[in-house]
Amino acid sequence: MLEITKSFAFEAAHYQPHAPAGHPNARVHGHSFIAEVTLAGTPDPVHGMIRNLDDVEAALSDVRDSLDHHLLNEVAGLELPTMEKLCMWIHDRLKPTLPELVQVTVRRRSLGQSCTYRSA
Repeated sequence: MLEITKSFAFEAAHYQPHAPAGHPNARVHGHSFIAEVTLAGTPDPVHGMIRNLDDVEAALSDVRDSLDHHLLNEVAGLELPTMEKLCMWIHDRLKPTLPELVQVTVRRRSLGQSCTYRSA
């Protein structure tokens, strides 16, 4: 079993609707995010790849466009836009197109934070 990983970056704003009054996360604020998606499988004997990375890039482009420079709270399914929810949201959008998908990681490097979701 081999794995390939492709990443994409996006800028987005959000707020945490359940943060205590006066907490900085209760206000709209933004982050630079990096998402990494990992596909696993056995390389195709003809092409030698788990999945053509051009196909992966096309799928990621659609997801990136849905997130980049948006208020995440207004994106359907991300009304509570935690890193955990964001990982699962990205996974759920990509899995139908990329059935080899096994892991999504979202990073906020400026804060030294990340979250990883692994498919069952």
